[in-house]
Amino acid sequence: MTAIDCEVQRSENATVANIGKLSQLNRFVFQLPSRAIEVEGKLFIKQILDLTSCEISFNKLPAKAAIPFYHKHKQNEEVYLFIQGKGEFQIDGKVFPIVEGTVVRVAPDGERTLRSISDKDLVYIVIQSRANSYEGHTILDGVAIDKKVSWLNSD
Repeated sequence: MTAIDCEVQRSENATVANIGKLSQLNRFVFQLPSRAIEVEGKLFIKQILDLTSCEISFNKLPAKAAIPFYHKHKQNEEVYLFIQGKGEFQIDGKVFPIVEGTVVRVAPDGERTLRSISDKDLVYIVIQSRANSYEGHTILDGVAIDKKVSWLNSD
């Protein structure tokens, strides 16, 4: 299954996609543009969801595997959300443990890499957006609508 094969529904104010089970992320392969490396288990969803404010990727690093290079960004910070497995994250030479529930923010200039150190795949989501671009607060941006909630297809 490629990103193009995902089930996608679009409307005026929403896009809904089903990428399938996270346990099957290895069916997606990403070709690194700057190196002759294919990364199995990586899916970017910016184009799938028509995102305008960030990039999100779903990632699966096999058990006992490591990303074989460092990377950093020109303008974007990254937030890593670890949802399965156990590993180690390295930023600017400092190594710290990561497990399910660990959340990591890395500034654009942070040189980063990570590895899985358990017998289980390391599964995580990365959200990438322009550093220092968000000036609001989620609570202040939300507007409550005075309308009774109803579900059209419910019993």
